[in-house]
Amino acid sequence: MLMTLIQKEIMHHILSVRFVALLLMCLLLIPLTLSINYQNYRQNLVDYQEAVKLANLEEKTVNPKMPLEPEIEVSKLFLKPTPMSVFANGLGDALPSYLGMTRNGIIQGASTLASDSLAYLLGHLDFLFLVGTVFSLLALLFTFDAVAGEREAGTLRITLANSLPRDLFLWSKLIGGYLVFVVPFLVSLLFGLLVLVWQGFPLGEPEIFPRILSLTLVSLLYIAVFFAIGTVISTYLDNAKTALIVVFTFWVFAVLITPRVGFLAAKFISQTQTSQSIYLEKTALRENINIELEEKKRKIHQELWKNRPQSSLEEQIAIGKEMDEQMKPIEEELRQEFKEHADEIDRRYKRDKARQEGVGETLSRITPTSSLTYLATNLTQTGKRKRSNYFQAGERYYDALHADLFSKIVDHATTRMFNPETDIVKITQPPPLEIPTLAETLRQSVVDILLLCFFAVALTTVSFLKFFRSDI
Repeated sequence: MLMTLIQKEIMHHILSVRFVALLLMCLLLIPLTLSINYQNYRQNLVDYQEAVKLANLEEKTVNPKMPLEPEIEVSKLFLKPTPMSVFANGLGDALPSYLGMTRNGIIQGASTLASDSLAYLLGHLDFLFLVGTVFSLLALLFTFDAVAGEREAGTLRITLANSLPRDLFLWSKLIGGYLVFVVPFLVSLLFGLLVLVWQGFPLGEPEIFPRILSLTLVSLLYIAVFFAIGTVISTYLDNAKTALIVVFTFWVFAVLITPRVGFLAAKFISQTQTSQSIYLEKTALRENINIELEEKKRKIHQELWKNRPQSSLEEQIAIGKEMDEQMKPIEEELRQEFKEHADEIDRRYKRDKARQEGVGETLSRITPTSSLTYLATNLTQTGKRKRSNYFQAGERYYDALHADLFSKIVDHATTRMFNPETDIVKITQPPPLEIPTLAETLRQSVVDILLLCFFAVALTTVSFLKFFRSDI
């Protein structure tokens, strides 16, 4: 009996206008979006390779005894685009194109949004946007009249008068509509993947295909959540037109408003400084350290030359070396003082930023759209984990440069005058970014996976409970 009801539901949807709209959107949007985004990825990859090539042509050795301004970038760590950005652009265009290493800390290069800001004024179109926004609305349109439409037309009373179990009736609505929805979706996605392979997309790589398969399963789960939402609304209302207005209103708040409101509210709940203010604070700290260093240097200079207004060249060299010996521990002490204060500034900023971001994530996860976004961008290596690995690699690189170069730089001129000979320091090459495995990504995203499963199961249960208790 269940199979007969499912077949009837499938035929009902196939003959409707909404199925034609779904089919056209799937066949047009998914392959076209994937193809355009792959061309964009290839251009970004060329830009990255040219930037790395140009940076490698620059001078790679530094004399620590020569002047080096605190804001000069001695090296850069470039962000390599990932091929999975074809499916979800995520934070790819918002992240800095490179991290510049200076004595004052890390400077962030301009992002893609800085150069192509007008292109992103209307938003970015990718597979994640289609699933999270377009197909979520279509899923609600497929289910808003599943029960309300039958009740309004009077066919529900006639159908259930034939000793048909209510659970079979509702399961047929859910399963039949879901099958009609996902088949065109999967066929279009398969066609889009074939187009990508034809253009040169590395689908066969070990870390690519499993991630795409996982992304597909997550998308199907997300669509199931919105099928459950539409069914819940339909069981609570008696009029199809009212149900349509309610599902559209719910979609606007759940997909377009609530995920953004969460982070807006977090800025007021947990406030923090900007990265530019942190950099300026460290710059002021270094200037104060340099003023203190110059003051101590002046006092030592006065003490050593106080009773020697006229000295031979040999005595001047000896006095210069003595001054250098006295300045070394002072400079080391002030350098360590700067590092401790700068590290404390960075720790405070990261702690406040992490707290603010955590509040925003928690508030935004009220809706399944946020869970889909976090999960999908982690799978495509364009989300929070990619950003974290990028900045952590920059910090490791800065620590290596500090040990090899920055800690050996001499700010006072005495050493450069009387000890010009020194070893040339070769700049350490940037480290590669760590790429988490698929298993690690899924472990890190277990909260979002469980939330999507919870939404699907809980909402389906609510719809059944309401339907069992309602008067027909």
